[in-house]
Amino acid sequence: MLRVHRADLGVLRRRNPVLGCILVGGGGRRILRLRAYSSASARIWRKPEEGWTKLNFDGSSKHSTGIASIGGVYRDHDGAFLLGYAERIGTATSSVAELAALRRGLELAVRNGWRRVWAEGDSKAVVDVVCDRADVQSEEDLRLCREIAALLPQLDDMAVSHVRRGGNKVAHGFAELGHRTARPRVWRAAPPDEVLWFLRRDADRG
Repeated sequence: MLRVHRADLGVLRRRNPVLGCILVGGGGRRILRLRAYSSASARIWRKPEEGWTKLNFDGSSKHSTGIASIGGVYRDHDGAFLLGYAERIGTATSSVAELAALRRGLELAVRNGWRRVWAEGDSKAVVDVVCDRADVQSEEDLRLCREIAALLPQLDDMAVSHVRRGGNKVAHGFAELGHRTARPRVWRAAPPDEVLWFLRRDADRG
């Protein structure tokens, strides 16, 4: 895993409630430090450190219809598949789809007890919003940012980074599957055939 830069976080701000999230626990108030990589974009998928699980997420919105779907994949420090998900979410913008994919991924992390999560997506605009390098563009985006922020107290640590599309092929494959699923799906242990080749490629070179 590359070197991580930590930024001190403040109180909840309208600009970005993800980085503004304050956690309360134990005898007083503590601040979750959301880890953000540098603004440089990776070209290939990279394995997380041992003790972390890595989420790659993606949203897909069809230009002709506006119909959107989400997808994502969790892998461990060896690059082994842990879980994948796909879901159609109706009409939505691409940024809404990307944020919904991240939110769903974090919901699954909480459900599975994964407390240290490295989240990575191929939409630089959305990663910049989450990392507080850009403003939220719509009320729907803001709502999803708030829902993401509400999940953070259930994690011990979180990192966020951007990767080029070539390094996010598995998540993209799940998002495309979302367009063809009648209801939300989760794959455990055995991934669908559509993403197997890219899973193996990433594990070999990550």
